[in-house]
Amino acid sequence: MPLRSPFFKKKVCDFLVANGLREDVLDAYFCILDEDGGILAGAGIHKDIIKCVAVSSEARSGGLVAPVVSHILQWASERCMHNLKVFTKPENRSVFESLGFHVIASAQKAILMENGRGLESYCQYLASEREEGSGAVIVMNANPFHRGHLFLIQRASAYAKNVYVIVVKEDVSRFPYSERLAMVKAGIEGQRLGDCRVKVLEGSSYQISSATFPSYFLKSLDDVAPTQMELDLDLFSSHIAPALGASVRVVGSEQNDPLTAEYNATMKRLLPESGMEVKEIQRLMNGPLSKASAALSGSEVRECLDSDEHFIHALELSPVSSYPYLVADRACWSLVRELDTELKPGLVGPDSNGAHADMDYPLMKRSIQALRPYFAGLALACWKEEPAPADVLVRMGKDAEAAMLAATGGVNTHRGAIYALGLAVSAFMRGGELAVHEDIMQKRLAGLAASISSNSRSANNLKGARAMAESGYSEIFESWLPFYRSSGRSAKKTLLKIMSTLDDTCVIHRVGESRSLSVKKEAEEMLQSFSEEGLRAMCEGFAKERISPGGAADMLALTIFIDSIML
Repeated sequence: MPLRSPFFKKKVCDFLVANGLREDVLDAYFCILDEDGGILAGAGIHKDIIKCVAVSSEARSGGLVAPVVSHILQWASERCMHNLKVFTKPENRSVFESLGFHVIASAQKAILMENGRGLESYCQYLASEREEGSGAVIVMNANPFHRGHLFLIQRASAYAKNVYVIVVKEDVSRFPYSERLAMVKAGIEGQRLGDCRVKVLEGSSYQISSATFPSYFLKSLDDVAPTQMELDLDLFSSHIAPALGASVRVVGSEQNDPLTAEYNATMKRLLPESGMEVKEIQRLMNGPLSKASAALSGSEVRECLDSDEHFIHALELSPVSSYPYLVADRACWSLVRELDTELKPGLVGPDSNGAHADMDYPLMKRSIQALRPYFAGLALACWKEEPAPADVLVRMGKDAEAAMLAATGGVNTHRGAIYALGLAVSAFMRGGELAVHEDIMQKRLAGLAASISSNSRSANNLKGARAMAESGYSEIFESWLPFYRSSGRSAKKTLLKIMSTLDDTCVIHRVGESRSLSVKKEAEEMLQSFSEEGLRAMCEGFAKERISPGGAADMLALTIFIDSIML
């Protein structure tokens, strides 16, 4: 069924509802139809999970589940997907067993089955990492890895000879799995807590969460969380803990999130039945901005990361090993802040494609996500006593540009931002000491830009940008940044301020030098007589003339970034 079609999507939804199921996220849905086009049986798939298997009441004696699920297995095999899972009701067990599935976790109202050896392979990996002596397990999302996580690991060392830290693999968090795993590894690298060894282990799809557990077949939504928890804990106690030889599960206490508190309570109720101890450790009391007596949490760190003014506090809540990833996140945050600003003359935003026929908002978001690992790589390369030399940074910048073009189908969305923000990330982190004061940051920017220019003779179109960088972006520190702050951090007005003074090579390239001078004057006049109506008219005019102040957009993102990382 072509689910992108509203007609066919509704047809599938109506079929599911008629058979006591709810709609769920699906990549594809396959049906057996009657002569009139009505759905007799259907089954769907999302990633590696088969979902929404149903047979109409009039066809339930026809044995239609087997052919429709077999079709999905063939479809998946053609795409090199050989280990599929299904969450279903216990009464459907025999149907899926006849199709080659076996149970890997059970709860009162659901079972989890798979048709391959994925869990067996993962447990073999865990067993290969097992050390002699007693074991305790911590499962953490680490979104991001902060001092509270480190405290929990340190306290866990009192309960076993070995502490195994498993990082949740599913990618539904602000920080992708690769970054979370790297942060945890870097945070405890080489640590030996007394006689206790600490190991960070790969996550898997066998940590079941609310994000991975499909609930479409449960009649009551009240059953969703308890069933998901029961399945997760059964899988953990029956397979994962035995593979590691672990008899202790360590968790942090929870005062704020009712769902996490319920999970801890369920853990303390169920795991002892399997011979496992549960040790609940009082979390590190940090004294957050809003509640001086509250425990440090990932949500507080993320709140700081979403704030204009509290980024430094997010760093204070984290081990230094997490800094490069937080700074990379901040660079992407700054690009998103620029992108999310509406009424930007000639530029792509949530309200318009501006002067661009080849760009839109989703494309720009994909581009920013593609750049994220390269900002992290630059930050890591510079966060050392002997930071990476300029030629290494230039090569990383070229790799970032290649990733951008791959993500956008060859459209240059952020070439200027790669240079400007990549330079700023590198300067801020350089030499293992943060440049949190404006004078230090400006000097580092100038010195690093000069060093990079001497190592990269190409890209003549960036001469103007390089000259600005080699001045340490003096316009930002002397004009745009003070204006941004005095305007109440208005991105719209600051963009106009930048447009009124910047010799924007993007504008010159599109409409010539003479028109670019009048663009600067129009921006200054709009700033003096600012109104939403006037700005909207300016946007319409720029779109018609194909005027795109892309250089100003890059400088706006850089201004936002520098403002947010300063003390």
